[in-house]
Amino acid sequence: MTAYVIAHLRDPEEFHPEVLEYMERIQATMDPFAGRFIVHGGAVDVREGVWPGSLVMLEFPSGEHARRWYESPAYQAVLPLRTDHLEGDVVIVEGVGPEHCAAAKAAGIRAAS
Repeated sequence: MTAYVIAHLRDPEEFHPEVLEYMERIQATMDPFAGRFIVHGGAVDVREGVWPGSLVMLEFPSGEHARRWYESPAYQAVLPLRTDHLEGDVVIVEGVGPEHCAAAKAAGIRAAS
């Protein structure tokens, strides 16, 4: 099942040169795990709540691919270039297939309660 790495990063007043280096180097760390950017800091249209910052989404073939990428020596080597200068939250989440039904999920939750 496809998995996503989602990062909610707080925008800095200006980008530190190490953050730019991180951006230049990250794709090479993702390539061995078939990762790709699907969102990279585009405009955010906030409809509910508050969203201070940027959104980055990466796609991987599976949660295992995403976890192996995040924990890889190559990514761990560049990670401080970002984390030393940007605050944020990062999660890995598995997607759903085309057969997913929200109503069926709700029914399962009701049945379990």
